[in-house]
Amino acid sequence: MAVNGEDYGRQLGQLLPPGLAWTTDPASQLQRLLRAFGEVLARAHRRADDLDREIDPSTTHEILDRWEAALGLPDKCSGALETTLQGRRNALVAKLFATGGQSVAFFLGVGLSLGFDVTISEFRPFRAGRSAAGDPLTNGDWVYAWRVNAPETTVISFRAGRSAAGESLQSWGNDVLECKLNQLKPAQTILLTGYGAAEAEGIYQSADQLFFAANYTLPSNLESV
Repeated sequence: MAVNGEDYGRQLGQLLPPGLAWTTDPASQLQRLLRAFGEVLARAHRRADDLDREIDPSTTHEILDRWEAALGLPDKCSGALETTLQGRRNALVAKLFATGGQSVAFFLGVGLSLGFDVTISEFRPFRAGRSAAGDPLTNGDWVYAWRVNAPETTVISFRAGRSAAGESLQSWGNDVLECKLNQLKPAQTILLTGYGAAEAEGIYQSADQLFFAANYTLPSNLESV
């Protein structure tokens, strides 16, 4: 809550004992002195409000460097998006809360904390009687594969109060998302990434071709698809 010296000056005046000696005239020396004392208290109050913002990694500014040092940032996954104030804050939130999860909801949350609106697709094994003719033959090693679908380009725009002076009006890139998710994925799984609806659909439709080309063994370089 925003406060000023007038607010604290009135509170200090209410602490004085009653009597004619303690004038309430705003122009009196006593009231001006109380307002001066109030300015000091209001300044301390505002700095306390600043501390509330600094203890939240999504709004920190003054101790951003300390947050990054404590969490080991920047790291090998830090990209162009993490050179902006918003991007650095997003990286803090993702690093702080992205621990101990392996569910779809967990990875969706990681993407969102980095500023990416993503979906996740899992490959159901082909089963006679349950799958239709023409469906991809997602058997074998495909049971360990999953795909993250992201927008073709994710843009972080300059925002007053959230960005710093001198930053670009827009920043974009998807390299951070892919690297972070590969750090966090279960070790036995293979993460595929699709950017844009057309690209993601193309990967799914060609799954059977990739399966046969692999001769029932998924190549290690499939992660780059």
